[in-house]
Amino acid sequence: MALEDAKRIVDHAFTREDLKGLSPEITFGGATSFLRRKYTKDLTGVDIAVTGVPFDQAVTNRSGTRLGPRAIREASSMQAPDEPYGWPYKPLSTLAIADYGDLAFDHANVPEFPAALTEHIRGILAADAASVVLGGDHYISFPILKAYAEKYSPISLLQFDAHTDTWADDNMDRVDHGTMFYKAVKTGIVDPATSVQVGIRTTNDDTLGVNIIDAPTVHEIGPVETARRIKDILGDRPVYLTFDIDCLDPAFAPGTGTPVWGGLSSAQASRILREIAGINIKGGDVVEVSPPFDTTGATAIAGAHAATEIICLLGWNMRDND
Repeated sequence: MALEDAKRIVDHAFTREDLKGLSPEITFGGATSFLRRKYTKDLTGVDIAVTGVPFDQAVTNRSGTRLGPRAIREASSMQAPDEPYGWPYKPLSTLAIADYGDLAFDHANVPEFPAALTEHIRGILAADAASVVLGGDHYISFPILKAYAEKYSPISLLQFDAHTDTWADDNMDRVDHGTMFYKAVKTGIVDPATSVQVGIRTTNDDTLGVNIIDAPTVHEIGPVETARRIKDILGDRPVYLTFDIDCLDPAFAPGTGTPVWGGLSSAQASRILREIAGINIKGGDVVEVSPPFDTTGATAIAGAHAATEIICLLGWNMRDND
């Protein structure tokens, strides 16, 4: 496709006939699926299903992450006409990627939400597709991990974040965005010894044995060495990658519910994600994008790029297995 095709192509989210290839629509027009992929509930032949979870229950400071999936999709329209820069293969041309739409749930019945999300992800995995989830507050990773652990138990966690989210909470029914990985470890879903959290810069006296590469360490050793340490910890274990946008410094992503200074730059994060290619990643999410607190759209742009890199990481392994 060439740029001149934009004269006749619009609403590729609905009009495209296949799941592969670029989308040269004008960036400011047309229906906004993620990367202009086809919206479909049919997962036949799909390698990666992108799905939104517009949920926020009680982020620490600023609500609004329920609007994250919509903002990330809109921001991704700028990326759709070209292959992701720097990858030695063409993810958008070689992978069958679909936008599976959003999770439907009763927003007024919070206790029912976790099971609805787990079942939603089960459906994707049952179709032999990987999920890339656009959130939503960070709690959503826990119901997602339940579905992944059923297929890859126990699974290792690669978490980019300012916070560990392993504060003690033995009430497994509480929907709390700061305790879900405590529950994931305690219930045996996640193996802490082969999990790693990157960019941490808040105090937690008990991290349950999860390996931590905090933000000051990343600044000191650099992204390439950080990636090497991540790969050493994960080994060849099946991995779920969760990218909380507040792993980035507020200068790069102000639109989050829990901003903490001293974080990673977008350049550091992008290099780390690129350098960990080859990990045994099975799925991932991008969470905590809160558009009301960033009128520039920079946070959604970062979220869209992070989700695209997760797709590229998944595709790297799918490419190797062809």
